[in-house]
Amino acid sequence: MNHNYPIYTVETECQDCYKCVRHCPVKAIKVENGHAAVMPEFCVACGHCIEICPAKAKRVRDDIGNTRLLLKSGKPVYVSLAPSWISEFHGVSPERMIAALKKLGFTGVSETALGAQAVSAEIAGLFKAGERGALISSACPAAVDYVRKYLPDFAAGITRLFSPALTHCRMLKNVLKDDVGIVFIGPCVAKKNEADRYPELMNHALTFTELRKWLKEERIDIFSVKTCPEDVFIPEKAEEGAVYPVEGGMIDTVKAHGGLDHVKFACISGIHNINQALDGVRHGEVEVPVFIETLACFGGCIHSPCMEHASPGLLERLRILNNSRIPEDVAKHKQELDITAEFAGEPVKEPAVSYQELKMALKSIGKTTPEDELNCGGCGYDACRNFAGALIAKKAEPSMCVSYLRKQAQKKANALLRSIPSGVVIVDRNLRVIESNRRFAELFGEDTVMAFDAKPGLAGADLKLIVPFHKFFENSLSSGRDIRRDSLRVDNRLFNLTVFNIEPNQVAGAVIFDITSTEIRREEIAGRAREVIDKNLATVQEIAYKLGEHMAETEILLRSISENYADDKLIDVKNKPGKKLK
Repeated sequence: MNHNYPIYTVETECQDCYKCVRHCPVKAIKVENGHAAVMPEFCVACGHCIEICPAKAKRVRDDIGNTRLLLKSGKPVYVSLAPSWISEFHGVSPERMIAALKKLGFTGVSETALGAQAVSAEIAGLFKAGERGALISSACPAAVDYVRKYLPDFAAGITRLFSPALTHCRMLKNVLKDDVGIVFIGPCVAKKNEADRYPELMNHALTFTELRKWLKEERIDIFSVKTCPEDVFIPEKAEEGAVYPVEGGMIDTVKAHGGLDHVKFACISGIHNINQALDGVRHGEVEVPVFIETLACFGGCIHSPCMEHASPGLLERLRILNNSRIPEDVAKHKQELDITAEFAGEPVKEPAVSYQELKMALKSIGKTTPEDELNCGGCGYDACRNFAGALIAKKAEPSMCVSYLRKQAQKKANALLRSIPSGVVIVDRNLRVIESNRRFAELFGEDTVMAFDAKPGLAGADLKLIVPFHKFFENSLSSGRDIRRDSLRVDNRLFNLTVFNIEPNQVAGAVIFDITSTEIRREEIAGRAREVIDKNLATVQEIAYKLGEHMAETEILLRSISENYADDKLIDVKNKPGKKLK
């Protein structure tokens, strides 16, 4: 997680959907361990991934804390407020906006549109001075970075002027004279890159999303904040520059200077459209004077990812148009300041890929023939070969290939079905077989086996024509409950049946055992056991009888001995003299 770059990913929130890869116009996303991370060296900070991420895992760097520290530094800090604020904070007057920002601690508020007016005046001056060839506007930092990184041959055509925001910062520094801090507030993520590159001009850049969060934390109600006569834009209110946020607005302000009938104008919004228009064109190949207004966001800044878009786009556009006016004398907005800048090409470095490497990468995802290359886009790349290139560059993982995963899952499922000794069948809600193994077919006769051999898996077969106990499947599908029968008797056979729901009311599966032979063997074992028990019982009874007979004989013998012993005593007494018998 890189919190230093304006865009980062919260890994714990990333849902592995690859939607950011699919929609990123420059494929500046690296997937590692199933998580998508932004690669700053490839990214142009257009912010489109933030807008389309369904899990909100793509985040914008929060610079509120750094801005608070700047406010506590003791120096006066001013706001450069983007002209799109009038659409984002619909219904808020300029006075209330300025008052709310002052309550946050800012010394004053100025309109970035002032810088836009100065830039338009400079561009008009260039063409009037005889500038030829195609010039690309430097107003959108995301578009500028795209040209520098991905169309480096055209980088020389970027207007050698600061963006309106940086131009405005230089104007404020010149007007205020003091050592002041300047914070840009607007809808653009890429402005954070400008602040990082030119900290001497722009200390920090906040998005409208951050501003709303900050106002909420401070419990400032922007709709009811109290105002005063001093709550006005400094040094003055902007005029034609306020139209910059809408597509074509910059061109309108340049044309307003007049004398440019010989110049061709074109407005291109969206990275894909910029690429389509300029890819393969070198700056020197265009001889006629052409001015190209390039915008990374479709429709202009009012459609940036850090705006709420709580109302239809047409109404947002109309708010901007209604807040701007083109004065009769636009030449007065030309500044004597030096706002020149250089934008050298910095082409991204992609690793060279050999045919053999590409072939091996395709093979790793099961693509061995051209027919295997479905180019389905599930991985986020337009073609399988582009995805293979990303694998080689270690920007992607094989598991991102949907068809590869499906084939792997199918192979594993088939292997399991083949190896399971019991019958397995999966059916839909109409009791049509989706998949089964051969053992299932063997359980229900030779005809079923022949059908299985003709069509492995029996896909589409009617279960009711195969299984006599299909009612259990119907009951399971309708109730959504699993059903188990340990000993289900069908004619002279016994089955162990378990029916389970895979998708309630839609798909059910079953595991079936033929336990007939097992039960017969069990009965045989039980019969043998009963025989042994009976024999043991007979033996015990015989032993008991013998013991009883022996005890009777012993008793008779003892009685006989006892009686004989008593008779002997009686004889002895009779023979003794002097004794009288009782």
